[in-house]
Amino acid sequence: MSQIILADGKSRVAVREGGTARLVNDAKSIYALALEAVRAGTTLAAIVADRGLGEAVDIEAAGRAGQVLSPVRHPDPAHLHLTGTGLTHLGSAATRDSMHKKLDASGEEMLTDSMKMFRMGLEGGRPARGQVGVQPEWFYKGNGNMVVDPGKPLVSPHFALDAGEEPEIAGVYLVGDDGTPYRIGFTLANEFSDHVTERINYLYLAHSKLRNASFGPEILVGELPADIKGASRIIRAGKPIWEKPFLSGEANMSHTIANLEHHHFKYGVFRQPGDVHVHMFGTATLSFADGVKTEPGDVFEIEAAEFGLPLRNPLKQARAAAPIAVRTL
Repeated sequence: MSQIILADGKSRVAVREGGTARLVNDAKSIYALALEAVRAGTTLAAIVADRGLGEAVDIEAAGRAGQVLSPVRHPDPAHLHLTGTGLTHLGSAATRDSMHKKLDASGEEMLTDSMKMFRMGLEGGRPARGQVGVQPEWFYKGNGNMVVDPGKPLVSPHFALDAGEEPEIAGVYLVGDDGTPYRIGFTLANEFSDHVTERINYLYLAHSKLRNASFGPEILVGELPADIKGASRIIRAGKPIWEKPFLSGEANMSHTIANLEHHHFKYGVFRQPGDVHVHMFGTATLSFADGVKTEPGDVFEIEAAEFGLPLRNPLKQARAAAPIAVRTL
């Protein structure tokens, strides 16, 4: 499913099965369809089937024209939450560990906090169905004001020391009127971060994550494939300067999706009726780990066949600003 802007400027919902995308009749947003499904006690697929599909649309052309929006928004951006988990993938510890190396007095490498967290996930992140496993690393990225539509610039703050991509899979959720979280589906995400700031001290992780993020352009409705093979690249002046495969899905993770979801939604504050959550499940692939320094104008591109259109966003640097002064009332 995707959300697009037509030539008349109106937002519509499109559904793609195979190579053909069609508009859902009388549907302006995926959020509204999902809310209708929750309140009717049925599925998103049933709501779409009930409305029926109309005219075909060229979703690839819409993507090239910048007409594809973030697939889910909340009418009030303060009620959309961007969050994520780290050290969840089988290859994710090596990159983080290289950033957080510790040495004891004799010069021997000690086990970093990152490696300890990763080991905890390996040992206890995949509990049996109905059981609770070890909790993962968790972070907050901001609310709906930090969401950037596919194709639009990810803006790095003027004080940032780095502006790097993180290719991830995200779950998109709607909280029902009774506080039950419902998963709308899964999507590609760029969990844009400042890895230089994080490398200074791992306690700066929270600062490094308060950045824009982009997800979409399409949502995969249903279960997440166990083995996802995608690609992440950086394009500069029309040519790739870095490209690497990324792996996701539970076959490549130290945690189950259910365990990550439980440890997010176990907090009552994240089960407020009507809220939307975009929760990113982590990555093992970073251009920063290969020594790449991004520049304004670079384009991040993330793709995986299961998710349809690739997610592309250019990088933009914010202008310098004066220190924030707080006034006394």
